[in-house]
Amino acid sequence: MIQGFQKCGKYDILRDVQILTPTKKGPSGTKNLNKMLQETLNPKSKFKAEREFGDFILREGDKVMQIRNNYDIYWDGVDGKSYGSGVYNGDLGIVKKVTQDYVEVIYDDEKIVKYESNIIEELELAYAITIHKSQGSEFPVCVMAITNGPPMLYTRNLLYTGVTRAKNLLVMVGKEPLVTRMIDNVDTRTRNTGLKYKLGKYLDIFGAR
Repeated sequence: MIQGFQKCGKYDILRDVQILTPTKKGPSGTKNLNKMLQETLNPKSKFKAEREFGDFILREGDKVMQIRNNYDIYWDGVDGKSYGSGVYNGDLGIVKKVTQDYVEVIYDDEKIVKYESNIIEELELAYAITIHKSQGSEFPVCVMAITNGPPMLYTRNLLYTGVTRAKNLLVMVGKEPLVTRMIDNVDTRTRNTGLKYKLGKYLDIFGAR
C-alpha cells in the first residue's frame, strides 16, 4: 500500500508520507507499526549498519524523530560551512550513519547531528507517529490508522487534528463506524481545578475584594 503512493504523485516515501495513529500501543499503535514499516521500507541489510537500543533497532536509512527539546546539541551543515546548536521535539530526520559510539541523523537535508550513546533515548522511529505528536506539522501525504481504542481518546478534536495534517492527500485506514464514533464524540472532559478557590483566598488576604 505504501509503495502505491508513488502512483498518486512523485512522493518520497520517507519524506513526504507520514503514518498517523491515535495511540502508541496495540496492533495499530506506533510501536508495532514502526517495527512493521521498518521491516518493509528499510529491511536489514549487510550494506547498512545497525544497533539495538532497548526495545528497538536503529538502522542506517531509518526515519526518526527527536522526542524532546535539546538546546545544547551541536549540528553541522551538510554544506560543510554552517553550524549551530539545538534540535527540537517533533523534528524528523533520517539516520545517516550508525557506529558503536554514535548515530548520525540528518534533518531537513541540511543539518547533521551526532548522537552519542547516552542521548540515543532522545530518538524514536518515526515511520508512524501519534496524532498528538503531529500537532503543528504538515505533510504532503498522511495515512491515518483508525482502529478500536478508548472512547476518551478517540474524539472529534483528535480526528480533526489528524485530518488537517495532510497537505495534498489523506488516506484513512479503518472501519467507517469508528470514524463516525469519533465525529460524534465531542467529549473534551471538564478539568477540575482549585484555582478559583486559591485566587479567592489570595484576594481576601490582600484586601483586594
